[in-house]
Amino acid sequence: MPKQYKNYLILLLAVTSVSWASIFIKLAAAPSFIIAFYRMGLASLLLFPFFLRRGVSDYKVLNIKELFLCFLSGTFLGLHFITWISSLAYTSVASSVVIVATQPVFVALFTPMILQEKIDIWVFVAILIALVGTFVIAGGDIKISQTNLRGDLLSLVGAVFAALYLTLGRGIRKKLNLFPYVFLVYSIATLVIFIFCLFARLNFSPLSWKNFILFLLLALIPTLVGHTLYNYILKYVKAHLVGMTILGEPLGATLWAYLILKEIPVSTFYIGGILIFIGIWIAVWRERASGGVM
Repeated sequence: MPKQYKNYLILLLAVTSVSWASIFIKLAAAPSFIIAFYRMGLASLLLFPFFLRRGVSDYKVLNIKELFLCFLSGTFLGLHFITWISSLAYTSVASSVVIVATQPVFVALFTPMILQEKIDIWVFVAILIALVGTFVIAGGDIKISQTNLRGDLLSLVGAVFAALYLTLGRGIRKKLNLFPYVFLVYSIATLVIFIFCLFARLNFSPLSWKNFILFLLLALIPTLVGHTLYNYILKYVKAHLVGMTILGEPLGATLWAYLILKEIPVSTFYIGGILIFIGIWIAVWRERASGGVM
C-alpha cells in the first residue's frame, strides 16, 4: 500500500475512534474529573507492558529541554481532558465536539512559533472554511442558555490545550518512539488530573460496574487507538494537518449521539458539516500538491 494511503487510513481510524469519546462520557454517571482520571489512568496501565519492553533506554535520546517539553505536552493533554470532558456536562455533544475541534486554528498559530514549520496560505483558507462550519453548527446552541454557553467556553479552552499538546508532540515525536512517548505523556496527564481530583475532594471510586466498563472503553478506543494513532502519525505528518483531520470528529460524534442518545442536531449542523469536509479536503489536497508526506 502506498505510504500516503496508509496515512489516510490511519487518520480515518483515529478520527472514527476519537468520535466515540463523547458518547461514552455522556453515558457515564460520574464527575467529569473522575471520568478523565480513569480514562488516562487505565490507558497508562494498559501501555505499561509495551513500555517495559523498551525500558527507559529510549529517553536517553532526549535532553533536559525535550524532557521538559514532554512534561508540558502531558500537562496540556490532562488540562484538555479536564476542560473538554467538563463541557459535556453543560452542553450537547454536537456543540462540544465542534468547538473543541477548532484546535487546528490554534495549532496553525503555535506551529510557526514552536516548530518553525511554515503554513501554506491554502491551509489557512481551509482552516477558515472549516471553522465557519464549526461555528455554524455551534451557533444555534449558543443561543439556548447560559449553561450551554459555559459548556461552549470550556470546550474552547480545551481546544487551546489540545493544540498545545499536538504542537509539542510533533517536535518530540521526531526523536522519541511511539510507545515511550505516549506512555510518558499519558502518565503525566493522569497525574495532572489526579491533582485536580484531590483539590476537588472527589471520591475515586468508579461508582458502578457500568461506569468502569465505560471508562475502560474510553481508555481503549478513543485513547489507546485514537490518540495513540494521532501521536504515531505526528512523526510523518505536519501537526496542523493532523489537527485539520480532527475536524471530522464532530460529524461522527453527532451521528452516534443521534443514534444512541437520541440527540437531534439542529438544521445548521448539515450546512456546517459540508463546510468542514470542504476544509479538510482543501488541506489534504494542498499538502499533497506541495510535496508533503500525504
